[in-house]
Amino acid sequence: MRFVSLGSGALLLGLVASASALAQPAPQPAADISVTIYNNNLALVRDVRTLDLTSGRQRLEFKDVSAEIRPETASLTAQGVNVVEQNFDYDLLSPAKMMEKAVGRVVTIVRTNPATGAESSEQAEVLAVNNGVVLKIGDRIEVLRDDGLPARVIFDKVPENLRAQPTLSVMVDAAGAGARPVTLRYLTPGLGWRADYVAVYDETASKIDVQGWVTLTNTSGVSYDAAKTVLVAGTPNLAAMDDGDADEAADASTGMTQAGTETGNRARLGDFYLYPLAERTTIANQQTKQVSFLDVRGAPASHGYETRLAWMQTIEEPRSVQSVYRFSNSAQGGLGDQLPAGTVRFYINDKQGAPQFIGESPIGHTPMGSELSMSTGDAFDVKVKSVVESRTRNSLFHWKTAMRYTLSNALPKPVTVALIQDGLWGETRILAESQPSKRRSAESAEWTVEAPANGKTEVTATFDSKY
Repeated sequence: MRFVSLGSGALLLGLVASASALAQPAPQPAADISVTIYNNNLALVRDVRTLDLTSGRQRLEFKDVSAEIRPETASLTAQGVNVVEQNFDYDLLSPAKMMEKAVGRVVTIVRTNPATGAESSEQAEVLAVNNGVVLKIGDRIEVLRDDGLPARVIFDKVPENLRAQPTLSVMVDAAGAGARPVTLRYLTPGLGWRADYVAVYDETASKIDVQGWVTLTNTSGVSYDAAKTVLVAGTPNLAAMDDGDADEAADASTGMTQAGTETGNRARLGDFYLYPLAERTTIANQQTKQVSFLDVRGAPASHGYETRLAWMQTIEEPRSVQSVYRFSNSAQGGLGDQLPAGTVRFYINDKQGAPQFIGESPIGHTPMGSELSMSTGDAFDVKVKSVVESRTRNSLFHWKTAMRYTLSNALPKPVTVALIQDGLWGETRILAESQPSKRRSAESAEWTVEAPANGKTEVTATFDSKY
């Protein structure tokens, strides 16, 4: 059997091995595949095959396993079978690997005369394959060059530790002979999923249509045919990959303004939620696949504006506030389901009724009954300006600060803006304000401000701070 590949530049290497060494392997028995996929690029694969075993020790080979399998997580079980040893062979057959494994061995170099078409062959010892192939032919040393002359290398066999595909081999001791189901379980990176949402907002009715899609990706190096697939909304801890900073960053912008307290009907796995696919599906290698899991029409929603300011932040040139959309995933008057983490993409129908994209926002794992507020970008016509009007020291660590916030609205209708002052850390309290605020947390206060159509409005506040 001949494998032809382009080597460095135009050098053509024909890698030929004996027919017996490359005889077609026995077909693998049909596998019943189940895949549980987590959010953090991790999957649990359950591979069940019926094998005809002999009594005593024997080696079982599982081809078509993930090229990224974590071998230390592999577990094989079968009735009357004990596992003695297991190995994962991931050094895959290729022309370059054949040359690497041939170092120190003798191969046959065949060259073709381009003028006559005549072939000539020589025995050569492979000395090295570092950035090129170095050969010893008789008493001379030669380098296979990129000189445009056709050449090929003939091997007598394929090295034993090279595989045509990733293979897990397991040495077992069977109590008796006969066919029986054998189950292989292992964890693998390279399989992951996320949620993608399409939200269409109806400005006239203040309603929102939301469709949720599971987006599966497979870069594990193997396809999973007709797999029973379950998706887990959650992130299990991985000892070698635990990163508290990453978790904190992921939770920083979830879109949730209030966590829900409702219980739904969705199946759970510990503290995670399960999203099983309705039918078996083939997850092909290097493929992205989408499956619908949520379709809600006409849920109540609202559109508003929001701006957040740092402590004593002066904005001399008015800046845009954020355009935000608010809705709920409660059972009554909401989307009625838990929402796995992903991205929400917002659309609004134009005058012709065609949905037009207006922005996107991340969403974290959201329990049912939560309130969400998601920004789609900067508002063109609604601006904010802030200024520190005065700041006086009452004592060494005691200050009084007066702020003025100006909101302008160029729209022909009034709008409501959530004006949020952050940074109220320490013993900071509001001494006076032009309109009532609510304390969102120990470090932030919020004013709900009505900006008139084609007009401006101001909010003033005086803060007493100790730190």
